[in-house]
Amino acid sequence: MIVLREMMNNDIPLFKKWIYLPHVAKWYHEPQDWIEEVEKQDNEFSWLHHFIVEDNGKPIGFCQYYACQDSDELWGGYTKLKGTYSVDYLIGELDYLKKGFGKQILESLMYKIRTHDDAKRIVVEPEPENKASCGLLISCGFDFDQATGIYVKEL
Repeated sequence: MIVLREMMNNDIPLFKKWIYLPHVAKWYHEPQDWIEEVEKQDNEFSWLHHFIVEDNGKPIGFCQYYACQDSDELWGGYTKLKGTYSVDYLIGELDYLKKGFGKQILESLMYKIRTHDDAKRIVVEPEPENKASCGLLISCGFDFDQATGIYVKEL
């Protein structure tokens, strides 16, 4: 069973390693932007909730969630709907890919979001070519909104 623990500054070097690995970099464009967000998580980006994913104490990945209204992303009109959150997730360690850890990460993020009184939905927009992420979202109960290209889970 995995644990999501708050990301600490001493986790940043590991995150930097993961963000440049080919299987992650393929989907996480603009790595410097991602690095800046985690480096400034205690001030400018404190509205993002960053976590390191651990399996039996071993860091294997990263994830985050945030209220869409706090971001500058449009989210196909969902941002205007109060209680809308989004998530990002990655498995950095190759040995942990395709073993069900993505589903555990997403379920853990959904649990954390549900603890917010205003939480009504989660929206995610993976690239259509990211079949693993798209399939994961469907398997966790997300619906695909054809009009916007966004996966939506009502809470």
